Amino acid sequence: MRLSQMLFVTLRDDPADAEIPSHKLLLRAGYIRRIGSGVYAYLPLMWRVLQKVSQIVREEMNATGAQECLLPQLQPAELWQESGRWDTYTKAEGIMFSLVDRREQQLGLGPTHEEVITTVARDMIRSYRQLPLHLYQIQTKFRDEIRPRFGLMRGREFIMKDGYSFHADEESLQKIYREMYTAYSNMLRRSGLAFRAVEADSGAIGGSGSTEFMVLADAGEDEVLYTEDGK
Repeated sequence: MRLSQMLFVTLRDDPADAEIPSHKLLLRAGYIRRIGSGVYAYLPLMWRVLQKVSQIVREEMNATGAQECLLPQLQPAELWQESGRWDTYTKAEGIMFSLVDRREQQLGLGPTHEEVITTVARDMIRSYRQLPLHLYQIQTKFRDEIRPRFGLMRGREFIMKDGYSFHADEESLQKIYREMYTAYSNMLRRSGLAFRAVEADSGAIGGSGSTEFMVLADAGEDEVLYTEDGK
């Protein structure tokens, strides 16, 4: 396609609401457009970038034997009430968009998908011989951020890769965890990013341990402690 035919409009000056270089450049170069607070349209150039990033993610995840799926964004409140997280996500932390449909049933727009994937596994796994089972998806998430900022870095609608695995024992779980550590490291290296893997709080998701892969940058909201030798 000729560049003259592409939906591609640049801006002369930095937008007033853009705070960091990445946000300014994405807007000025015609990659994204702001639709509302924390909500952006991914224009053709940005979509090409996202497809390339998604391909890297898929290649590294598929290399571990993980299976890709696509889970629903619209989730029944009953699943979250069963897990005990409905009030946490809709009231305490308040990050879930919730609504009531025409049948007066409560629903939520998925900020994460543990409840859904656990329901699928509960219905379909009939024997330990089916384990381990490792699934992942690349899906749109919704989170009602109090203060959306930094463009795509903290939005209310965004694309995220997430993975879920089910195991018969701790040894199997730890094996997959190590494989994911390697896969995530490969994704970031292939993307040309400088990063550090650091211990982190599991937050509302819970769990006994969490590792966050932090891209080193001047802009952001987190501070990390690390040594060059990783010890």
